[in-house]
Amino acid sequence: MEKFCSCISISLILVLGNAIHASAGDPDILKDFSVPPSLDPSTITRQYFTFTGFRSLRKANLTGKTTALVTKATLKEFPALEGQSVSVSAIMYPPSGMNLPHVHPRASELLIVLLGSLEVGFVDTTNRLFTQTLQAPDMFIFPKGLVHFQVNTKTDSPSIALGIFGSASAGTVSLPSTVFGSGISAEILAKAFKTDEETISKLIQANK
Repeated sequence: MEKFCSCISISLILVLGNAIHASAGDPDILKDFSVPPSLDPSTITRQYFTFTGFRSLRKANLTGKTTALVTKATLKEFPALEGQSVSVSAIMYPPSGMNLPHVHPRASELLIVLLGSLEVGFVDTTNRLFTQTLQAPDMFIFPKGLVHFQVNTKTDSPSIALGIFGSASAGTVSLPSTVFGSGISAEILAKAFKTDEETISKLIQANK
Protein backbone atom coordinates (compact mmCIF):
# COMPACT_ATOMS: atom_id res chain seq x y z
CA MET A 1 0.00 0.00 0.00
CA GLU A 2 2.99 2.36 -0.34
CA LYS A 3 1.49 3.61 -3.60
CA PHE A 4 -1.63 4.51 -1.67
CA CYS A 5 0.31 6.61 0.85
CA SER A 6 2.17 8.54 -1.85
CA CYS A 7 -1.12 9.18 -3.67
CA ILE A 8 -2.61 10.58 -0.47
CA SER A 9 0.27 13.02 -0.04
CA ILE A 10 -0.07 14.40 -3.56
CA SER A 11 -3.86 14.59 -3.42
CA LEU A 12 -3.98 16.37 -0.09
CA ILE A 13 -1.61 19.05 -1.34
CA LEU A 14 -3.77 19.64 -4.42
CA VAL A 15 -7.20 19.42 -2.83
CA LEU A 16 -7.14 20.46 0.81
CA GLY A 17 -5.86 23.96 0.15
CA ASN A 18 -9.03 24.75 -1.78
CA ALA A 19 -11.31 22.76 0.52
CA ILE A 20 -10.26 24.71 3.61
CA HIS A 21 -11.27 27.99 1.97
CA ALA A 22 -14.54 26.68 0.50
CA SER A 23 -17.88 27.82 1.81
CA ALA A 24 -18.90 25.49 4.60
CA GLY A 25 -21.44 25.15 7.38
CA ASP A 26 -19.06 25.04 10.35
CA PRO A 27 -19.09 28.08 12.68
CA ASP A 28 -16.14 30.44 12.23
CA ILE A 29 -13.61 30.71 15.02
CA LEU A 30 -12.21 34.09 16.07
CA LYS A 31 -8.65 32.91 16.70
CA ASP A 32 -5.87 31.13 14.84
CA PHE A 33 -7.01 27.68 15.92
CA SER A 34 -9.20 25.98 18.49
CA VAL A 35 -7.96 23.94 21.46
CA PRO A 36 -10.11 21.69 23.71
CA PRO A 37 -10.76 23.14 27.19
CA SER A 38 -8.72 20.33 28.71
CA LEU A 39 -5.54 21.56 26.97
CA ASP A 40 -3.42 24.60 27.75
CA PRO A 41 -2.84 26.44 24.42
CA SER A 42 0.74 27.23 25.49
CA THR A 43 1.53 23.51 25.58
CA ILE A 44 0.39 22.85 22.00
CA THR A 45 3.13 21.57 19.69
CA ARG A 46 3.29 20.49 16.05
CA GLN A 47 1.99 17.06 17.09
CA TYR A 48 -1.44 18.57 17.77
CA PHE A 49 -1.72 19.51 14.09
CA THR A 50 -0.52 16.10 12.87
CA PHE A 51 -2.73 13.11 12.02
CA THR A 52 -1.08 9.71 11.53
CA GLY A 53 -4.20 7.53 11.46
CA PHE A 54 -3.81 6.65 7.79
CA ARG A 55 -0.50 4.86 8.36
CA SER A 56 -2.34 1.69 9.37
CA LEU A 57 -3.76 1.46 5.84
CA ARG A 58 -0.37 0.32 4.56
CA LYS A 59 -1.18 -3.07 6.09
CA ALA A 60 -4.91 -3.10 5.41
CA ASN A 61 -6.33 -6.48 4.41
CA LEU A 62 -9.38 -6.44 2.14
CA THR A 63 -9.54 -10.21 1.67
CA GLY A 64 -13.08 -11.52 2.01
CA LYS A 65 -14.64 -8.06 2.36
CA THR A 66 -17.58 -6.88 0.27
CA THR A 67 -17.93 -3.33 1.59
CA ALA A 68 -15.46 -0.46 1.62
CA LEU A 69 -13.01 0.14 4.44
CA VAL A 70 -13.50 3.76 5.51
CA THR A 71 -10.89 5.43 7.71
CA LYS A 72 -11.88 8.90 8.92
CA ALA A 73 -9.93 12.00 9.88
CA THR A 74 -12.77 14.09 11.31
CA LEU A 75 -13.07 16.27 14.39
CA LYS A 76 -13.57 13.15 16.51
CA GLU A 77 -10.28 11.55 15.40
CA PHE A 78 -8.34 14.78 14.81
CA PRO A 79 -9.33 17.56 17.29
CA ALA A 80 -7.17 20.15 15.50
CA LEU A 81 -9.87 20.28 12.79
CA GLU A 82 -12.18 22.22 15.12
CA GLY A 83 -13.30 25.33 13.26
CA GLN A 84 -11.29 24.54 10.12
CA SER A 85 -14.28 23.40 7.98
CA VAL A 86 -12.48 20.40 6.49
CA SER A 87 -12.14 16.66 7.07
CA VAL A 88 -11.02 13.62 5.09
CA SER A 89 -11.92 9.96 4.70
CA ALA A 90 -9.61 7.40 3.12
CA ILE A 91 -11.74 4.76 1.39
CA MET A 92 -10.45 1.36 0.25
CA TYR A 93 -12.74 -0.80 -1.89
CA PRO A 94 -12.16 -4.55 -2.26
CA PRO A 95 -12.72 -6.08 -5.71
CA SER A 96 -16.42 -5.59 -6.58
CA GLY A 97 -16.83 -3.90 -3.19
CA MET A 98 -19.02 -0.91 -2.49
CA ASN A 99 -19.56 1.98 -0.14
CA LEU A 100 -23.23 1.45 0.74
CA PRO A 101 -25.81 4.21 0.04
CA HIS A 102 -25.47 6.91 2.67
CA VAL A 103 -25.87 10.61 3.40
CA HIS A 104 -23.60 13.30 4.87
CA PRO A 105 -26.07 15.74 6.48
CA ARG A 106 -23.61 18.53 7.26
CA ALA A 107 -21.32 18.77 4.20
CA SER A 108 -20.81 18.08 0.53
CA GLU A 109 -18.14 15.53 -0.44
CA LEU A 110 -15.47 15.86 -3.10
CA LEU A 111 -14.32 12.35 -4.03
CA ILE A 112 -10.95 11.86 -5.74
CA VAL A 113 -10.03 8.42 -7.09
CA LEU A 114 -6.41 7.52 -6.30
CA LEU A 115 -6.27 3.97 -7.63
CA GLY A 116 -8.48 1.87 -9.89
CA SER A 117 -11.98 2.82 -11.03
CA LEU A 118 -15.33 3.47 -9.39
CA GLU A 119 -18.96 3.64 -10.41
CA VAL A 120 -20.46 6.47 -8.36
CA GLY A 121 -23.83 8.12 -8.12
CA PHE A 122 -26.26 10.24 -6.14
CA VAL A 123 -30.01 10.87 -6.11
CA ASP A 124 -31.39 14.42 -5.95
CA THR A 125 -34.59 15.59 -4.26
CA THR A 126 -36.61 14.99 -7.43
CA ASN A 127 -35.53 11.31 -7.35
CA ARG A 128 -33.24 11.80 -10.34
CA LEU A 129 -30.17 9.53 -10.40
CA PHE A 130 -26.78 10.83 -11.54
CA THR A 131 -24.11 8.18 -12.15
CA GLN A 132 -20.57 8.29 -13.50
CA THR A 133 -17.64 5.93 -14.04
CA LEU A 134 -14.42 7.38 -12.66
CA GLN A 135 -10.80 6.49 -13.33
CA ALA A 136 -7.84 7.65 -11.24
CA PRO A 137 -7.33 10.60 -10.78
CA ASP A 138 -10.90 11.73 -11.60
CA MET A 139 -13.02 13.68 -9.10
CA PHE A 140 -16.76 13.77 -8.43
CA ILE A 141 -18.87 15.97 -6.13
CA PHE A 142 -21.68 14.62 -3.95
CA PRO A 143 -23.94 17.53 -2.94
CA LYS A 144 -24.66 18.03 0.74
CA GLY A 145 -27.38 15.86 2.22
CA LEU A 146 -28.08 13.71 -0.86
CA VAL A 147 -28.03 9.90 -0.96
CA HIS A 148 -24.91 8.62 -2.74
CA PHE A 149 -22.78 5.49 -3.22
CA GLN A 150 -19.60 4.14 -4.81
CA VAL A 151 -18.85 0.71 -6.33
CA ASN A 152 -15.52 -0.78 -7.40
CA THR A 153 -16.11 -1.91 -10.98
CA LYS A 154 -13.07 -4.22 -10.98
CA THR A 155 -13.54 -7.85 -9.99
CA ASP A 156 -9.82 -8.59 -9.58
CA SER A 157 -8.25 -5.49 -8.00
CA PRO A 158 -8.99 -2.94 -5.24
CA SER A 159 -9.75 0.75 -5.69
CA ILE A 160 -8.77 3.62 -3.39
CA ALA A 161 -10.25 7.10 -3.00
CA LEU A 162 -10.22 10.12 -0.74
CA GLY A 163 -13.40 11.86 0.39
CA ILE A 164 -12.85 15.55 1.15
CA PHE A 165 -15.58 17.28 3.20
CA GLY A 166 -16.40 20.95 3.75
CA SER A 167 -16.95 20.34 7.46
CA ALA A 168 -14.87 19.02 10.35
CA SER A 169 -17.84 16.82 11.24
CA ALA A 170 -19.83 15.97 8.12
CA GLY A 171 -21.70 13.09 9.73
CA THR A 172 -22.63 9.83 8.01
CA VAL A 173 -26.09 8.27 7.87
CA SER A 174 -25.99 4.79 6.35
CA LEU A 175 -29.32 3.98 4.75
CA PRO A 176 -29.32 0.20 5.35
CA SER A 177 -28.36 0.44 9.03
CA THR A 178 -30.56 3.48 9.67
CA VAL A 179 -33.67 1.99 8.10
CA PHE A 180 -33.24 -1.63 9.14
CA GLY A 181 -30.99 -1.39 12.19
CA SER A 182 -32.36 1.54 14.17
CA GLY A 183 -35.32 -0.16 15.84
CA ILE A 184 -38.16 0.88 13.53
CA SER A 185 -40.73 -1.89 13.78
CA ALA A 186 -41.02 -4.53 11.08
CA GLU A 187 -44.71 -3.72 10.77
CA ILE A 188 -44.05 -0.08 9.90
CA LEU A 189 -41.23 -0.95 7.48
CA ALA A 190 -43.33 -3.63 5.79
CA LYS A 191 -46.03 -1.05 5.07
CA ALA A 192 -43.49 1.52 3.91
CA PHE A 193 -41.78 -0.88 1.49
CA LYS A 194 -45.01 -2.67 0.51
CA THR A 195 -43.71 -6.08 1.49
CA ASP A 196 -44.26 -8.62 4.28
CA GLU A 197 -42.89 -8.52 7.82
CA GLU A 198 -40.92 -11.75 7.31
CA THR A 199 -38.84 -10.12 4.57
CA ILE A 200 -38.29 -7.03 6.71
CA SER A 201 -37.27 -9.16 9.71
CA LYS A 202 -34.58 -10.81 7.61
CA LEU A 203 -33.25 -7.39 6.60
CA ILE A 204 -33.28 -6.23 10.22
CA GLN A 205 -31.29 -9.30 11.27
CA ALA A 206 -28.80 -8.72 8.48
CA ASN A 207 -28.16 -5.17 9.71
CA LYS A 208 -27.59 -6.01 13.39
